[in-house]
Amino acid sequence: MPAMAERTIEAVKKSITVSANPETAFEIFTADFDSWWPRSHHLGKTPMTRGIIEPRKGGRCYTSHEDGSEVDWGTVLVWEPPRRLVFSWQIGADWKCEPDLSKASEVEVRFTPEGGGKTRVDLEHRHFERMTAGGEAMRAGVNAEGGWGSLLQLFANRVDVVKSQGR
Repeated sequence: MPAMAERTIEAVKKSITVSANPETAFEIFTADFDSWWPRSHHLGKTPMTRGIIEPRKGGRCYTSHEDGSEVDWGTVLVWEPPRRLVFSWQIGADWKCEPDLSKASEVEVRFTPEGGGKTRVDLEHRHFERMTAGGEAMRAGVNAEGGWGSLLQLFANRVDVVKSQGR
């Protein structure tokens, strides 16, 4: 009897073009992550004080909170500055941390140079089918208002602020 094919859930794909070169865009997306990520988007029990993406393969993606706790939400899987970043999305449909990487979805972000000193940022959130339960709900959530489209706009707004400051 043939093995059953694994059901896949369609990836969420979003793109935005920012007014910065890939090096600057990558730097703002990663090292400056805390400046654009909304304080409402976290898994902690108390208000978020900082969002961090550690700059290396195997690095943690986490938030720190007013109570001193740190809450992991991902792991850097690919670190290729300034062109590509892939991280696990270790958040379950219950909006709690999923420590098992084999049950985590993942996010790939590519930074492609465009003419005129601009960069196209392509984000793909995929592998929702890996989740034990709730993959469709997670996909719907990250694709909805307040999801990746809105988050990329916040990132682009931060790029504009940084560029206006001459950095």
